[in-house]
Amino acid sequence: MTTRDAAGRDLRLGFRVTERERSLLREASRTEGMTVSEFVLRHATRAAEQVLADRRTFSIPPEQWDAFVAALDGPPKNVTGLRDLVRETTVLDRE
Repeated sequence: MTTRDAAGRDLRLGFRVTERERSLLREASRTEGMTVSEFVLRHATRAAEQVLADRRTFSIPPEQWDAFVAALDGPPKNVTGLRDLVRETTVLDRE
């Protein structure tokens, strides 16, 4: 018989950690008012979604696809001030 938790989960995922990592996870989860399992699952899931976000495929109707391809194939738009903006020194460029 499979046991499910309140969220309907029935699979386990286990991994080993150092004492420092365990302490850090405990403290962070306590700070956010959740269990270590809830904390790790929430943050690991978010990280996984971010990693995969730009690698996923999506589909759009043919007419929208045609407009998308036309925009990519067309000449670049001249956005007022954009060239100057990308040439400016940013806080990341300063030493």
